[in-house]
Amino acid sequence: MSDTHTIPAPWADLPFFTADWPRIKAALAAEPRPILPPEHQRFAALAATPPDATRVVVLGQDPYPTPGHAMGLAFSVTPETPLPKSLKNIYREMADDIGTHPTTGDLTPWARQGVLLLNTALTVPAGMAGGHAKLGWTSLTEQALSRLSDLPRAFLLWGNHAQKFRKHIRGDHHLILQTAHPSPLSAYRGFFGSRPFSQINNWLASQGHSPIDWAMTQTI
Repeated sequence: MSDTHTIPAPWADLPFFTADWPRIKAALAAEPRPILPPEHQRFAALAATPPDATRVVVLGQDPYPTPGHAMGLAFSVTPETPLPKSLKNIYREMADDIGTHPTTGDLTPWARQGVLLLNTALTVPAGMAGGHAKLGWTSLTEQALSRLSDLPRAFLLWGNHAQKFRKHIRGDHHLILQTAHPSPLSAYRGFFGSRPFSQINNWLASQGHSPIDWAMTQTI
């Protein structure tokens, strides 16, 4: 089988790709279980949103473990997939915040507007959430956050797992929003009512940037 992993050029100089990726790649090749998302989508978040285009960072945990759902962007699912519970809660909060939300769970238009939807593990064995959490992917997350600390950006850190990476965001010139995770287990502990979407757009405006079309009402 040919190797369809393509390292996105704007991120290729991160030390991860020389120090960690060869070992992870070998481990994935030896994995007997089906791996999600499909091989050609594993770096989809980085490919869709290069560093210079990134205005907002949303950290997820690992891809959806149900075959056909994960497509390489954190929290996003293929257009025909019913909304996962966390994404339903994200859309509920968005409707309360800005009065509308997208019609499908495909968040590709966010990525094209400069929202980096990065999971802290880029693979998962089918049916086993968190199965690759200790494979070494976290080095990529840490280095990406450090790289993106160079300019003012907005960071959404939902839940304890994402907030553990806060220390890799350098400087005090960013907007960093930390709340409970949108999971049904924790959304009522501070995610609902946090109004992240309007907060980010207001902050982007203060920085002289255009807002994110969160509801994806425009063709991107």
